Amino acid sequence: MNLPNTISARWLGGVLAAALLFAAGPAAAQSESGQPLPRFVSLRADAVNLRTGPGRRYPIDWVYTRAELPIKIVGEFGGWRQVRTQDGTSGWIHKSLLSGKRTVSIAGREDRIYREPSKAAQIAAFVEPGVIASLMGCEEGWCRITVDSHRITGWMPQDVLWGILPDEFQY
Repeated sequence: MNLPNTISARWLGGVLAAALLFAAGPAAAQSESGQPLPRFVSLRADAVNLRTGPGRRYPIDWVYTRAELPIKIVGEFGGWRQVRTQDGTSGWIHKSLLSGKRTVSIAGREDRIYREPSKAAQIAAFVEPGVIASLMGCEEGWCRITVDSHRITGWMPQDVLWGILPDEFQY
């Protein structure tokens, strides 16, 4: 047995394995639940505690009183989800208080909902910042939404909505 060749072969095998992993490119981050990170969900209830850590023993930092508010999940620990809100606030919420229903928030300024995915289309409604809408889907930079409280459905440019990852809908 020639020991230097054995070490060299193992070293070369490790280098090749590492090269193959890097060549495969970056993979989407996976969480304990197997869901991708980050991802968007919404609040399930009208009263949701945002805690400073993943457990009931951690203090409540904020209480959110708006069901269906879009929330970005950035981490997981057991049954707890580390989240970030539209204003950048972060903390922990128990998964039982989150819903898979996709919603978005109108970001920035007053804007228009169009009847078709074009700024030349007829305007269906004007909406204020912070209005919550159900997300029906996106295509070519436009998202179909429904403002449930007013039964208005239409299209808005994706870049004026908060609650969608930039590369979530590939065109």
